[in-house]
Amino acid sequence: MSDFTTTLVNAFGAEHVRCEAPLGEFTTFKVGGPAQWLLETRSSDDLLRALRLAHEHAVPVVLLGGGSNVLIADGGVRGLVIRPRGGAVVRVDEGHIRADAAVTINGLVRWTITHGLAGVEEWAGTPGTVGGAVYGNAHFGGRLISELISSVRVSTRDGVESEVPVTDMGFGYDRSRLQTTGEVLLSADFVVRPGEPGMLRERARQSLAYRKKTQPLEKASAGCVFQNPVPGTDAVPDGIPWSAGALVDRAGMKGAVLGGARVSPVHGNFIVNEGTATASDIRGLIDRCRAAVREQFGVTLREEIVYLGTFEPPSDSQ
Repeated sequence: MSDFTTTLVNAFGAEHVRCEAPLGEFTTFKVGGPAQWLLETRSSDDLLRALRLAHEHAVPVVLLGGGSNVLIADGGVRGLVIRPRGGAVVRVDEGHIRADAAVTINGLVRWTITHGLAGVEEWAGTPGTVGGAVYGNAHFGGRLISELISSVRVSTRDGVESEVPVTDMGFGYDRSRLQTTGEVLLSADFVVRPGEPGMLRERARQSLAYRKKTQPLEKASAGCVFQNPVPGTDAVPDGIPWSAGALVDRAGMKGAVLGGARVSPVHGNFIVNEGTATASDIRGLIDRCRAAVREQFGVTLREEIVYLGTFEPPSDSQ
């Protein structure tokens, strides 16, 4: 047993620490190799202690929340993968609630509806956790999740906590400062208002129905693969919607297959695992879609998903 393994077991118990643990089961794509060390934390205090121990032992750390919006390499991830679990939602004051990073978005929606609080109910059906949603500034129905947040609590990789107002989070489309600073989200404060539970539940049902109608939710995927083009940054030819899915479709890639991966016939911005896909299949199909769109329309699509582990360079890189 390595020194770091012993350190983790002594700190958290053997039942929470695994070595060379397969990660595919913890992702919505259902693919990916093992973690050198996998630790499941149950509180912000556990997460902070794990960050400090890894820093002391010079072990790199990767956070894996709900496993949506990520693609893990077939070779896995070296270092410590922390998988926060559990977490709580609490009332801060009349107009705010605080959700730990490990809380799922669906769990947050259920909590607010039960407590008669409006603001997040239309995010029902969003995969993943609060931590992942804040990291990538999740979007749905033309709105960004940052629009619902007043402040967050973060930690540096060596375990130093701080409170950050939403205006200092560098939020943008699919963007937050966490992507560049390496900070780890501990919790987020959401703005809420009183609401009637029955009406809130109906709005949540409508959001779920819309997702089921427009997205291939019955198959393993990571959600939207590409960001939509941005006016002022990208140049989309006349007559084509400013939509990554539409561009992939018009480029003839909707339904395309590579190994066990397929571009969804339902939505061109989804790649699904037909049951036998590898991470390399999925990454290769992503590269093909981007290359086809760039070749036919001169638009270079940018991925929404996060790659964990080591992949071969994209075949269409220039």
